[in-house]
Amino acid sequence: MTIFKNKYKRFLKPFKNMFFLIFIMFAVWMLFFDSNSWFIHNELNNDIEALEVEKEYYKKEIEKDNKEIKKLNNDKGLEKYGREKYHMKKKDEDIYLIEYEDSLAKKKKDE
Repeated sequence: MTIFKNKYKRFLKPFKNMFFLIFIMFAVWMLFFDSNSWFIHNELNNDIEALEVEKEYYKKEIEKDNKEIKKLNNDKGLEKYGREKYHMKKKDEDIYLIEYEDSLAKKKKDE
């Protein structure tokens, strides 16, 4: 019986110290209940990482768009874009669009 009492006294001794108790309460408060808690910081760090990935995606898209703009700066590139995207033609030309069945299925899926 005395062996168990000595073990309990040894484990309970730190809890009798007021500074230790205050430190434990402070740590629990900062980890769980405070507005700047560890959980909130963890969520914010995850949000920051997601935004950085999104930022890189948009940088790549901007680079791609800038390349397209450079192509459209001259008359040849502008004419090519108009013919391919808007099916424009000159007055004395005839345009025939050939569509295959597999390309039609892809368009329906994309839309």
